Amino acid sequence: MNRATWRGLGLAGLIHLGWLASLLLLWANLEQLPAAVTALVILLRTFLQTGLFIVGHDAIHGVLVPCRPRMNARIGQLALGLYAGLPYGLMRRKHRLHHRHPGSPLDPDFHAHGQGAPLLWYGQFMARYLRPGQMAWLLVSWASLALLTSAPAVLLLCTLPLLLSSLQLFLVGTYLPHRQQARNNNRHHAVSLELPVWLSLLACYHFGYHLEHHQSPELAWHQLPQARGS
Repeated sequence: MNRATWRGLGLAGLIHLGWLASLLLLWANLEQLPAAVTALVILLRTFLQTGLFIVGHDAIHGVLVPCRPRMNARIGQLALGLYAGLPYGLMRRKHRLHHRHPGSPLDPDFHAHGQGAPLLWYGQFMARYLRPGQMAWLLVSWASLALLTSAPAVLLLCTLPLLLSSLQLFLVGTYLPHRQQARNNNRHHAVSLELPVWLSLLACYHFGYHLEHHQSPELAWHQLPQARGS
């Protein structure tokens, strides 16, 4: 394995460990925390939640552990499962369609009639990936955690971060790069967001450097700033 692979695995490990460790915050007395601290905790959980999806996304492209496909897939399954019970096989099939047919009726992430109505696009985006079994898994997981901690803690630190993460991924990774107003005349029908590296990382793990991702899907998320020349 080369240096980029080891770096990606190390970052994936930190994201997973950070997400698991942050679950301990469920036992904190949130009512005694200042509102600003609670907000920061929610944002931290959201950032780590999004990180799980990004790890799964790299696995879908086979770039997490390219020399060991089985390990690559297992880590991707774990990341997407922890993220929201997402089925790895379904996500891989749909994401490959997105790369093969971007901005077309065959693109599961595109909504031609949602250009001026991002909420409509977001609704379709979510409907195409949510499954009854997945929703049942999430509800059972949250209910179990609520029995161990409290319902308000689970809503603030599990349900809300997942919702915010899905909006973050949609806005930075789908809507802004692929909307009609932002599309260039390239075969990927995508643009990159003009963000400095530090903000690009916080915004969505450099997912906003979207044209570079479509041009070089073999690059891991942490390699996109270099591809952009940032």
